[in-house]
Amino acid sequence: MDELLLRSLTPGVLAVLVRRGADFAAAEDAVQDALVAAARVWPGDTPRDPKGWLVTVAWRRFLDAARADASRRRREDRLDEEPAPGPAPAVDDTLQLYFLCAHPSLTPSSAVALTLRAVGGLTTRQIARAYLVPETTMAQRISRAKRTVSGVRFDRPGDVSTVLRVLYLVFNEGYFGDVDLAAEAIRLTRQLAAAIDHPEVAGLLALMLLHHARRASRTAPDGSLVPLAEQDRGRWDTGMIAEGVEILQAALARDRLGEFQAQAAVAALHADAPTAEETDWVQIVEWYDELAGLTDSPVVRLNRAVAVGEADGPRAGLAELAALSDSLPRHTAVAAYLHERDGDLPAAARLYAEAAHKAPTLAERDHLTRQAARINAERG
Repeated sequence: MDELLLRSLTPGVLAVLVRRGADFAAAEDAVQDALVAAARVWPGDTPRDPKGWLVTVAWRRFLDAARADASRRRREDRLDEEPAPGPAPAVDDTLQLYFLCAHPSLTPSSAVALTLRAVGGLTTRQIARAYLVPETTMAQRISRAKRTVSGVRFDRPGDVSTVLRVLYLVFNEGYFGDVDLAAEAIRLTRQLAAAIDHPEVAGLLALMLLHHARRASRTAPDGSLVPLAEQDRGRWDTGMIAEGVEILQAALARDRLGEFQAQAAVAALHADAPTAEETDWVQIVEWYDELAGLTDSPVVRLNRAVAVGEADGPRAGLAELAALSDSLPRHTAVAAYLHERDGDLPAAARLYAEAAHKAPTLAERDHLTRQAARINAERG
């Protein structure tokens, strides 16, 4: 069975059920039941219309659950008659569903978490990692969000900023994580940019394109990570970079700076450098200053410490790093890199090994382990 096909169909099926009157939590449960049924039936008999099949089965499961719940009998009387099986219209409802999940009754952080789980296809662990919180904390947050919207009609879409945050995190998980969601995030952000004239929508699209342009060079043939400074820049997609820069310049010209535009400016400076040595780190530090003022994010300050270490020397970077909590993800890896640049190889090797134990992904762990081994070999 094609898991990617199921993943691509899930948002549309969920949207159909919501439009027909199902509350979100019950619709999600029904769709999950339909996916389980598909996993059992499709390997031996894949339907000609997979989405129509899923809609029919999910709708039946929703009706069965509604009838079994005595506390919802009044709402059951208002349900539409069960639709006859048949082809479902080829309409992409995904972006609309993102807006519906950003419901005004939810806080922005809860809306983002719920949408990432229900529509974006991310696991609770992946969402927790993106938010820098324990998995149990995120599971509780998602459960509370589901309870909040249970029984609520999704007829008041949320605001653009919440949807942008969801798309940003979906792209990051696709770009840095185990599930390939980056292309889907770009597709949806293009749709949003075509529908809404907003500089931050443009900024997010530019950021995605500039990062995605480097994707082919981020891993070696054996799957190992290739740091930015060592990537083959001849493999970067220059057409995508040019498009991203053009979109970014138009957004910046409107003088309504936001965090996604600032992040895209950093990515553009990396993309503009012919070699790693020619990177304009001074400008990158300035953009991180802007970004820190907009977000006050500890992750931004961690990235700024790296940039300061490149612009003003590793000891300046270590001084910036000392002001940050060592509990931050990748803090130890940054410390290892800056100590290596400063010539303190024993500390660098120790910190690379320590960072490897904390790495959130297998690829990062292997990369950091190799870094520690390399330095130990150099020391003899």
